Amino acid sequence: MSVIVAKFGGSSLSDAEQFLKVRKILLQNQDRKFVVPSAPGKRNSGDVKVTDLLYECHRLAAANKDINAPFAKVTERCQLIAANLSLDVGLDEKLSEIKRRIIEEKSAAYAASRGEYLCGLLLAKLLGWDFIDPAGLILFDHNGILDAEATQIACSHELMKHERAVIPGFYGSTFDGEIRTFSRGGSDVTGAVVARAADADLYENWTDVSGFLTADPRIVKNPKRIEQITYKELRELSYMGASVLHEDAIFPVRKAGIPINIRNTNEPGHPGTIIIPQAKGEPAAGITGIAGHKGFAVVAIEKAMMNAELGFGRRVLQAAEECGVSFEHLPTGIDTMCVVMPQEALRQVRERFIQRIIELTEPDSIEIHDEMALIATVGRGMVRQRGIASRLFNALFNAGVNIRMIDQGSSEMNIIIGVSNHEFETAVLAIYNTFIDESATPAHE
Repeated sequence: MSVIVAKFGGSSLSDAEQFLKVRKILLQNQDRKFVVPSAPGKRNSGDVKVTDLLYECHRLAAANKDINAPFAKVTERCQLIAANLSLDVGLDEKLSEIKRRIIEEKSAAYAASRGEYLCGLLLAKLLGWDFIDPAGLILFDHNGILDAEATQIACSHELMKHERAVIPGFYGSTFDGEIRTFSRGGSDVTGAVVARAADADLYENWTDVSGFLTADPRIVKNPKRIEQITYKELRELSYMGASVLHEDAIFPVRKAGIPINIRNTNEPGHPGTIIIPQAKGEPAAGITGIAGHKGFAVVAIEKAMMNAELGFGRRVLQAAEECGVSFEHLPTGIDTMCVVMPQEALRQVRERFIQRIIELTEPDSIEIHDEMALIATVGRGMVRQRGIASRLFNALFNAGVNIRMIDQGSSEMNIIIGVSNHEFETAVLAIYNTFIDESATPAHE
């Protein structure tokens, strides 16, 4: 029999009605044996996520202030779900203990993790499944870094004891029991870790969208869905701004060769997007998707005979490291080197960074170009199809977009271009019209 691990996001568990949708989905397929819930999310646009309420509790507790107001909202949310589903999990006692520990311990990780913990208890009771606390199984070192192999051993050993179970997402602990969390959205990572530990045949990630889209729906009206995508393509698109799945969630299942299926809790019959190690064939459009975001700066360094100067690039990056700012891309020429960085991060160390480059490299000139956006056109078939780059650049030319930077990775799976911030939306739509759907219109029309 196959094993499926299903993770449900906060919007899928925002109230009792959503809990019932989740139960129906899980019980429809007997292969779904382990489920990883997030904390209850927003019920509507004016609502507040339970995790945000818990962070507010911690903020007040750390300042030795009263946490009653936000904690009362957490209590109300959980009790309302339990009451509407007729569940008895001893909430009053558990909430009282959680409140006491938030006040006394003043741990942000402990406070934030309790949304998933409480949601997991409620869901386990609703399903009649075992509840597994990930503290002691999802293991972090004291720097907050996941110990992947120790976690794999602990989780796989524990999961063998249970036929079906609920494992809350987002948190784990250090080896001595201190609660630690992933970054926001980290329940995706827990789901992937559990899928690997269970040696699952499939990892389902249920959210409020029906898979990945070929472009941002805020830019392109009704963009087409990506039916199938490889891990490598997903990594490229996620890095450039596509945000359906937490980036770090790719690696545990990729290592184990487990496919990921992105599904919509509110449209459970939709097949969503399947993410696989290797794809057969190439996307019909020639590309898989388009992603990007604004807010970059380009530091252009020029020096005659740069290419013959040993260690020049290393010294430029040394300056960046000393100033505590990371770089995104390094497009280079014979006598030029460009460092693309987040504009806001550079702004804070701008003068110091320039001065260190001058001291370390003695350049002929340095120029900084702000207000740039990066756009990645991604596709596994790009390297084998003639004319992809030509079509891309013609599309931007015909749309009146000025290309400020071009960078193609060694994998030849994507082409990254830089344009002015104000031309970002125009450029994305032009690329989409050329490769995917020539009749597409802007989202705001």
